[in-house]
Amino acid sequence: MTHIVHPILLAGGSGTRLWPLSRKSYPKQFAKLMGEHSLFQASAKRLAGAGFAAPVILTGADYRFVVTEQLAAMEIAPAGILIEPDGRNTAPAILAAALELAARAPEALMLVAPSDHVIPDAAGFRAAVQAATSAAFEGQLVTFGIRPDRAETGYGWLEMSQVPSADFAAEPQPLKGFVEKPDSATAEALLQGGQHLWNAGIFLFSVQAIIAAFEAHAPEMLSLVRASVEQAEQDLGFTRLAPKPWSQVEDISIDYAVMEKAENLSVVPYGGSWSDLGGWDAVWRETGPDEAGVVVSDCATAIDCQDTMLRAEDPRQQLVGIGLQDIIAVAMPDAVLVAHKDRAQDVKKAVAALKAKGASQADTLPKDFRPWGWFESLVSGARFQVKRITVNPGAALSLQSHHHRSEHWIVVEGTAKVTIGEEVQLVSENQSVYIPLGATHRMENPGKVPMVLIEVQTGSYLGEDDIIRYEDVYARGQGAKG
Repeated sequence: MTHIVHPILLAGGSGTRLWPLSRKSYPKQFAKLMGEHSLFQASAKRLAGAGFAAPVILTGADYRFVVTEQLAAMEIAPAGILIEPDGRNTAPAILAAALELAARAPEALMLVAPSDHVIPDAAGFRAAVQAATSAAFEGQLVTFGIRPDRAETGYGWLEMSQVPSADFAAEPQPLKGFVEKPDSATAEALLQGGQHLWNAGIFLFSVQAIIAAFEAHAPEMLSLVRASVEQAEQDLGFTRLAPKPWSQVEDISIDYAVMEKAENLSVVPYGGSWSDLGGWDAVWRETGPDEAGVVVSDCATAIDCQDTMLRAEDPRQQLVGIGLQDIIAVAMPDAVLVAHKDRAQDVKKAVAALKAKGASQADTLPKDFRPWGWFESLVSGARFQVKRITVNPGAALSLQSHHHRSEHWIVVEGTAKVTIGEEVQLVSENQSVYIPLGATHRMENPGKVPMVLIEVQTGSYLGEDDIIRYEDVYARGQGAKG
């Protein structure tokens, strides 16, 4: 019998180990790291269809429109999008989702999954989830463990109560214990022992069972998160959790808060391929190196290299490596990473160093994503800046004005509906329009395809916070960007 499972996708992280591609402004789950879809889109697709209800998404305010746009591109309608006031690790997020789901489906099973994992065999994983549903209905807190293929020190491990079957069947069994991230010798012993799995951070349980677990092991968190859910506000289809009680919630993982204290634990072994893409070394491994151990992107060339990854993200770039071994090189238009493959986990140190020196590249991509589309700065200098702006079909920027700059718009693709003061006009390809300093104006895309224009700004101050906003379909306040 197929049981309906409610996916809960965690999409609020801003991981730094895949810098410079992944940054706080646009983290790895939304990037196209592996294939034509983002990791988030692939996760949503994997947990859609027969046996699955519409997903609930947990994310931050900065990513809410990215979430809706990427789900719409996959033709997936979410059951809800919960906005965390700030990141508090997985325990509060999962509890908030459980309380929200319990209010409308108190008997439901919820599958909690990060949105940045790679699981190529979607059908095999869905079968493993269905194999776990009976245990979850019986009140077990089920976690999924990955068959290890190396002595990995970057993951926590799970100790099974028995050695898995030869075919690694996805059958629930009692979980004996958790193992913290081990050193190399311990990891090798765990691998050779055959009774341990990698901890995937994926869980299946009923809403009643997980809420009861929080009541038993983290009652203060339950009280605060319940208050945040009950006081939540609806905003353009999003559910904004109340910030005041949320600010008092402990920053803690679900493992530490509940799982390691509970006794009703089961584990389901999963023998298929899996990766959390926790570093560029994982991307190198999962992309499929050639016989020399080399991985290159379309805009990269490797000459006499071994065990190396060369990745250039902009078609205007060409990245060339000669005689390299065990090197990772990732080129973005505004930043380049070169690291020994064994030091992939130290990329976060580079991000910290850049933050300390005030470099915008630490957190922000050249392409700035907004609810209506995106823009990128092409060139800037004293008193001028040139941008390329893409506006999604049917989208509109806010009605606004600027204190310090005038703007000149040249449409290069599609048609723009432009408001300047009381005048409204359509501006087609190869046409332009001028917006004087202080003039009230708005840009819209009335068409069915993306509209692209070049914007030339001139003035004494060109910062994104020079905005007086009068109307905004996305309900952003004064000074908000875009």
